Amino acid sequence: MTLVAGTRLGPYTVVAPLGAGGMGEVYRARDPRLGREVAVKVLPAAFAGAPDRLRRFEQEARAAGQLNHPNLLAVYDVGTHEGSPYIVSELLEGETLRERLLGTALPVRKAVEYALQIARGLAAAHGKGIVHRDLKPENLFVTRDGRIKILDFGLAKLVRPESGTPALAEATTLPVDSEPGTVLGTVGYMSPEQVRGEVVDQRADIFSCGAILYEMLSGQRAFRRDSAAETMTAILKEDPPELAGIQPGLPSAVERIVAHCLEKKREERFQSTRDLAFALEALSGGSISSTFGPAPAPASPRRRRLRAVAVGVAALLLAGAMFWFGLRSREAPIPKFQRLTFQQGPVITARFAPDGQTVLYTQKVGADPIRVFSTRLASPESSSLPFPAALLFAVSPSGELAVQLAPVRIEAFQHLGTLARTPMAGAAPREVLERVLWADWGGDGQSMLVVRDVEGRARLEFPVGRSLHQVDGWISNPRVSPRGDEVAFIDHPQIGDDRGSVVVVDGAGLLRTLSSGWISIQGLAWSPKRGEVWFTAAREGAMRGLYAVARGGRERLITRVAGILELHDIAADGRALLTQEQFRVRIACLIPGETEERDLSWLDVSLVADISDDGRMILFGESGEGSGASYDVYVRRTDGSPPVRLGEGFPLDLSPDGRWALVRTNSSPPQLVLLPTGPGEPRQLSQGPMSHYNAVLFPDGRRILFMGNEPGKEIRCYVQDLEGGEPRPVAAEGNNFRRLQHPLSADGKLIALRDADGRVSIWPLDGKAGRPVPGLAEEAISGWTPDGLGLHIWEPTSWPVRVERLDVATGRRELWREITSADPSGLIEVSPLIMTPDGKSYVYSYSSSLSDLFLAEGLR
Repeated sequence: MTLVAGTRLGPYTVVAPLGAGGMGEVYRARDPRLGREVAVKVLPAAFAGAPDRLRRFEQEARAAGQLNHPNLLAVYDVGTHEGSPYIVSELLEGETLRERLLGTALPVRKAVEYALQIARGLAAAHGKGIVHRDLKPENLFVTRDGRIKILDFGLAKLVRPESGTPALAEATTLPVDSEPGTVLGTVGYMSPEQVRGEVVDQRADIFSCGAILYEMLSGQRAFRRDSAAETMTAILKEDPPELAGIQPGLPSAVERIVAHCLEKKREERFQSTRDLAFALEALSGGSISSTFGPAPAPASPRRRRLRAVAVGVAALLLAGAMFWFGLRSREAPIPKFQRLTFQQGPVITARFAPDGQTVLYTQKVGADPIRVFSTRLASPESSSLPFPAALLFAVSPSGELAVQLAPVRIEAFQHLGTLARTPMAGAAPREVLERVLWADWGGDGQSMLVVRDVEGRARLEFPVGRSLHQVDGWISNPRVSPRGDEVAFIDHPQIGDDRGSVVVVDGAGLLRTLSSGWISIQGLAWSPKRGEVWFTAAREGAMRGLYAVARGGRERLITRVAGILELHDIAADGRALLTQEQFRVRIACLIPGETEERDLSWLDVSLVADISDDGRMILFGESGEGSGASYDVYVRRTDGSPPVRLGEGFPLDLSPDGRWALVRTNSSPPQLVLLPTGPGEPRQLSQGPMSHYNAVLFPDGRRILFMGNEPGKEIRCYVQDLEGGEPRPVAAEGNNFRRLQHPLSADGKLIALRDADGRVSIWPLDGKAGRPVPGLAEEAISGWTPDGLGLHIWEPTSWPVRVERLDVATGRRELWREITSADPSGLIEVSPLIMTPDGKSYVYSYSSSLSDLFLAEGLR
């Protein structure tokens, strides 16, 4: 089926054909909703009825849809047109790596740069448990700005060779649990275990990556022979020609990396693509001479002898230079760290004062509210500034502070409050703007940058009132550049999750992503000396290191420590303020018939999501150092039995019968899935361009209530039947159930929701207007009381925690329970707190942070 220009595929309009292959035809199309052009791959109708091909196509959509990384093709949507499935992805401009090579070698620096991008993209996929298995230059795309995009994850995991395929060179991959003995991959780039038909893992992709790097460096395929059988034999038994013989003068470190990738035994290769990326990153940091170019023409024997002598002399000179440099480098200053804080509690923000010798910082000490403190570098003493509870945002060149008054923790990592200005001398703050999340001073010391909560979305404004960017997720650490012409910030795509990217926006609103793929990223500042953006982040786990990225996107590691780093500020002379943090999230539970709480924590970040109606099982997630690159979902019996891992994602709710866990995926946009807590298969509940955030199951277990939004639209609430059908919007736009664990009443007829300003109302599901709840401010809400007349509320950051019953009609409060058993040292908040329907059992998570602020000197 060939589509002509103007054909409609759902909301997309075909513009022109782009190409065709065994898996379908690809078209340039336009999405009128967002005004952008996209690529649409359509599986021909003649093949749609073939189960194998259809399975391959669907797998491409599922696998690619889970991935969100700058070196992986972004998938936006899937659909069906006249019985033919199609997949919608970003439209790429450029050429494939095969077209880029055309039998010639690349400059060494460029080859290593491409290999590093490939390794990073694969690492993101491997972190999701997805192995490509058919990596080759045809499946790598080089965009016009030099970025590598890995294509065609449709061959991952589930694909068999097509029947009747005459050449083994076109063979593709199998399921992980498929029977041994079937050929995997494309001949020439297959790993030895693929040739033998064995079960494969991420190390097969590492072998293929090594073969591609070999080809980029030499201009020759590593294992090309006259036939597929001879090629496979070479992969199993022969090593490719040495690169040094093809590319004289090639750095030995490069050749060692290629050889390590191409080891015949998978146990002897790099064991992860993150290890490979780290090795390539070290090379790209400056150990490769930019003078290396394409492979030279073959030399005569005499010239080869002369070249060998010259190379030997050069090696001796280089060794002497390295010895001399090593002696000189011993004289280079070692970074020095001076501890500045000595009280127990989390340091949230810190800034240098204009004099460079005074440091101002925000800390929560014990049960006291968040306060701003001042310390001198020459003294270990600190004093709090004489104004109410506040969080420090920034210090102007004249010494004026931008602070957030009455900060309320609305989500993990986010505080909401009123922006105010105050001099360092301690005069009363002057309020400027409400519902502000972050702020910074402009270069003139008068204009201000703010991130505001506008109808539930984070909007970046600079100066105040001029919108530069708005997101559905959240924005952190916005900083105006030293020249005042750009703003760097961290873009977090999902609320409550600190994954994200370093982004720069100019005054015209033009965005550039400088660094992405970070599983945890917090803390950012401009480096005045180097013009770089420095930030603290981790690609797996929670141990954030300090990195720098230039405007062109080149990253470098500055330092790592055994702990969680967060960058706060950099002085004009290069000194930096960093915190080292010990962070934990634990679970406490009161089970039926007991009077003492049990500790049901598992790893380092155990965040509870729900407790079964009988109080015998909890649902929770792990997202810290212990879970690595993934976010994991667990269930655990409250008798203390070991937890059972269900899969990846963010846990949201348990079904009334306890047989299903409602989970939000890590994909972009986030979707919903039901994972069985016992035997059974997962059930996908949503797909498409709509983002799905928090969600709960109705008491009857047949419907879900979820918060979601289509791109560019406000978040609102929807009801959807589990058996399918379109979601039905409920309540007015902008209403949501953030900071509200169980918004549904026991009979499933009423919903408690917050509007964009945080006010709570009760909405009936019959379409009538909501009515406000009197006497309720920014407190968190556990859910409805058993009689359906009140809500259980608490203030997460107060200690001890007073859980109160609030009458929804009158606003009258009465104490229900006081929680005092958790260790308050470094306590950040108690949230969430969830009760059984009868109110006799409960479970909660409590997070704690003990961090110290350091002055770092000598970082480069």
